[in-house]
Amino acid sequence: MNRAQSRISVARKNHARASHLAAFGLFLLAVAMVLLTGLRMAQAADAAAPAVGQPAPAFKLQDQAGKWHSLSDYKGKWVALYFYPKDDTPGCTTQACGFRDNIFAFNKEGAVILGVSLDDVASHKEFAEKHSLPFSLLADTDRAVSRKYGALGYAGMAAKRETFLIDPQGKVAKHYAAVDPKGNSVEVLADIKALKAKSGAGGNKGGR
Repeated sequence: MNRAQSRISVARKNHARASHLAAFGLFLLAVAMVLLTGLRMAQAADAAAPAVGQPAPAFKLQDQAGKWHSLSDYKGKWVALYFYPKDDTPGCTTQACGFRDNIFAFNKEGAVILGVSLDDVASHKEFAEKHSLPFSLLADTDRAVSRKYGALGYAGMAAKRETFLIDPQGKVAKHYAAVDPKGNSVEVLADIKALKAKSGAGGNKGGR
C-alpha cells in the first residue's frame, strides 16, 4: 500500500469513526429527551393532593353515557370521588363492585359515588355495562383532574388508587391514600356516617 492509499484508508476510518460517534451522540440525545419527558411527567404525577379541610378542585368530565359532570352539580351532597388505574382490571373491578353493592346505603346518606380513571368514555361504558355499575365513571383522558388531585401516577400513564371524600360544602373531608379495593366502599360509607353524626343532623346540608 503506497502513502496515498494509506492516507485514504486512514481518512475512511476516521470518517467511519466520526459517523459512529455522531450516531451514538444522537442516541444519547434521544435517551436524554425520553428521560426528561418521563421526569416531567413524574413531577406532574407527584403534585400534592388537596389537604383535608381545603376546597376540592373543580372538574368537568364526561361519564360512560357521554354526560358531563361538574363538582358543583353535587352542591349539598357528600361525594365519594375515587381514582383508579384501569377499567376491568382485577383490583379496579373489586373496588367498583364494592361501591355498586353499597349503592343504596350511599343513597340513603345523600352521597354520590364518582369513579375517575384515564380511560375514555367507550371504555367506561363497556366496564359499567359488564359489571352493572349504577354510578358515574368519569373519563379523565387529558389527565388534568387526576393531576389536580395529586392522583396521577405510573409516570403519568394511569391514575393511582386514591379516594377523596368531599363534604357538602365542597371541602375535602378525608383523603384515602392507601386504598384496599375490597374495603374502600365500606370504609368511606362508615366515615360519612361518622362525620354526619359528629356535625349533627345537618350533615347533608350546606352549599358550595
